[in-house]
Amino acid sequence: MNFRFTFAVYIMQTPEQIIIGELQRLILMQAQEIKLLKARITELERIVVQNNRPRKDSNNSSVPPSKDENRPPRTSSLREKSDRKVGGQPGHEGKTLEMTENPDDVIEHRACFCPECGNNLTNQTFELFGKRQVIDIPSIKRIVTEHHVYRCTCTCGKMVESEFPVGVDSPVRYGKNIEALIGYLSIRQYVPFKRLQEMLNDLFAVPISEGGLHCLLNRLASKGVDAYEMIRQSVLNSRVIGTDETGMKVNGKKYWFWTWQNKFATFIAASTNRGTSTIDENMSGICQDAVLVHDCWKAHFQTPVNKHQLCTAHLERETKYLEERYKVAWPVRFRIMLLEAEKLKKQFTPVDYYYPNHTRNHLERELDNLMSEPLDPNHKELITFQKRIVKYRNHVFTFLYHPDVPPDNNGSERAIRNVKVKQKISGQFKVFNAAENFAILRSIIDTAIKNGQNVLPALNVIADYKSY
Repeated sequence: MNFRFTFAVYIMQTPEQIIIGELQRLILMQAQEIKLLKARITELERIVVQNNRPRKDSNNSSVPPSKDENRPPRTSSLREKSDRKVGGQPGHEGKTLEMTENPDDVIEHRACFCPECGNNLTNQTFELFGKRQVIDIPSIKRIVTEHHVYRCTCTCGKMVESEFPVGVDSPVRYGKNIEALIGYLSIRQYVPFKRLQEMLNDLFAVPISEGGLHCLLNRLASKGVDAYEMIRQSVLNSRVIGTDETGMKVNGKKYWFWTWQNKFATFIAASTNRGTSTIDENMSGICQDAVLVHDCWKAHFQTPVNKHQLCTAHLERETKYLEERYKVAWPVRFRIMLLEAEKLKKQFTPVDYYYPNHTRNHLERELDNLMSEPLDPNHKELITFQKRIVKYRNHVFTFLYHPDVPPDNNGSERAIRNVKVKQKISGQFKVFNAAENFAILRSIIDTAIKNGQNVLPALNVIADYKSY
């Protein structure tokens, strides 16, 4: 009945009314479709913004390169471009291979016959008119030293026996030179054990097992414990100390390496944690008047020192990320302020640190203005950064009041980076004791380098050390 009525009404409509009805129906359908398309556009815009949003990586933050997504190539740097050309600069000191004043061997070359007439020149007087040198190394071979002990009967009837020297405590053992060389190749040059075994066998005809390598590194590290403690004491008594920490793998589990270093010494410690217990264990007795330079990791503020210096390089990378993230001027102004402070540091003479300075006062006021400036509530990461600087405001410009305090923590990062290089080349540590050995020997090696010493002779001194 309803169908008939609707059909009758439809027949009674004029053509104009039918067209209007169709258009109205079409408009309603299009409105519904437009609503769905708008929702789809909004979703796609959200995805685009999310994908294009600057993300933290090793170029704009403290994130290590190993955490970069897809390991992208380095595209930016904090280093400013200069007008100097690539390569050696005018006036730099060149180096070339120089002759040795006292050669180990001299070979004289005299002509026997005249190439013109064929006369014998043996009895003629010759004069030196030129010399050249060839630098080479002798053929390498192992040296085996055998020790004999004897006994005899004294006239009193006592049987007297001689003793083996200290260190000759087994029928066959490796000597101190091999011990030092293995420490040098493994700890300094990061040679993996398999390649180290091959090298020792091919170059020196010294067969050695992987367990033997572990044993020699254990022995060398145990001899270096006293030097390791001396390095720690040197750092503890320093007025300026840099510190940093990084993760490491021990048999698949995460542990930590810490470093505390100054201008002349580097102390590295292996630890099971990244907390204050490691600081308490290794830095007890630290100089309370010291300035601690670090990257703002919260545990470092528990170190009982007088003052701190935040690493400006870390802050600059963070502001670079925040600039890309929010497209605002605040992080740019903060970074420019830090760059001006670093430039002022280079201009200071030793006496400038202890007298009022107009530029330094201006930088302090600019820092206060940035700390009090209101920020967009939607810029949450920027607000978090500002709050952190407000909390540690007194540790931003410490380097402008102390001549020996650097603005960055690059020295500590260099000291701890060798751990990452070691793991990338040789892989993870299998046992925690191996990590401790690395910390001891690497501390000795880096300290020797800082003091201009040759690494291998320094390790030979450690290997020759005898405990009574």
